[in-house]
Amino acid sequence: MKRRLLSSIIAFLLFLPCGQAVQYKKYSHVFFDTFDTVITIIGYAENKATFDSVARLAEEKFNIYHKLFDCYNEYDGVTNIYTVNEKAFKSPVVVPKELFNLIKLCKDVQPKLNNTLNIAMGSVLSLWHDAREYSTKNPDKAYLPNIDKLIEASKHMNIDDIILDEENRSIFIKDPELKINLGAVAKGYATELVAQEILNSSMPSFIINAGGNIRTGNPPLDGRENWGVGIQDPFDPSGMFETIFLHNLSVVTSGDYQRYYEVNGEIYNHIISQKTLYPADFMHSVTIVTEDSGVADMLSTALFLMPYEEGKEFLENYQNVGAIWYLMDGSIKATENIINMLGSTLKGN
Repeated sequence: MKRRLLSSIIAFLLFLPCGQAVQYKKYSHVFFDTFDTVITIIGYAENKATFDSVARLAEEKFNIYHKLFDCYNEYDGVTNIYTVNEKAFKSPVVVPKELFNLIKLCKDVQPKLNNTLNIAMGSVLSLWHDAREYSTKNPDKAYLPNIDKLIEASKHMNIDDIILDEENRSIFIKDPELKINLGAVAKGYATELVAQEILNSSMPSFIINAGGNIRTGNPPLDGRENWGVGIQDPFDPSGMFETIFLHNLSVVTSGDYQRYYEVNGEIYNHIISQKTLYPADFMHSVTIVTEDSGVADMLSTALFLMPYEEGKEFLENYQNVGAIWYLMDGSIKATENIINMLGSTLKGN
């Protein structure tokens, strides 16, 4: 599978103003294989020891959340989504608070997302996951999931069958065939948890790039007011079609070029509609700008599953959320509330 792990590449525009006295130094740390992506942390700290301490903690936390939100693998001593899917239909499973809180959040907001994002459609997503994994390794035998199996799996994705007990922090699944999949929100949610720890550390000036999920902290300590975040051109993995200047905000992109495979010359991306049981094809990408990275991840997936006009109307209820759409005809749209953050002359529509 052609995975562009560094989709939505950050443009780290690190030009120092003339005469600017820099009291802090810029450091970076990169690690791999967490949330199936490359994660980069850049920060301004008084010294390398301070940066290394914060970066190590961030990497440890990302690794913990990666295991916690994983629905495909089990880990010794970890009660995660895999555990819940395997056991919670027999009796309630007590889970760590981070996992419980994320599932509760998804259940609470799901009715407000225009019948798009649904963490209970794991059985459907597994069929697509298996097809994509096999087809990537065996392109001459690439295949699509059987439609009858997809329809049967879709009978087992009622989110109300996920029963939460807040007092005991436990999860029970009424339908034995229902499987939870947090792939649409987990990375952003984890990024926000890590960002909050860094904001409260001795290095609050930072930027995290978690494979296209960007979270910025305080402004860079080099004289600039904002970080520059580049949004990848869907047709050029090394190019950007827009740059956003901001701090203490998140930028998350969902796109059809990020994780996909090919069958008989047709491209099938990884973002599956619960309405059609097939990948959405309304746009090439949508980018969300808001403070909370978990919310940004959730909304980018939801808007990718909506036609542009529906998504534009949907966002009218979110005053603190901005969006950029790269549509199938090549046109680019943006909400008015982020126009002044953009590096281009793009006007909202």
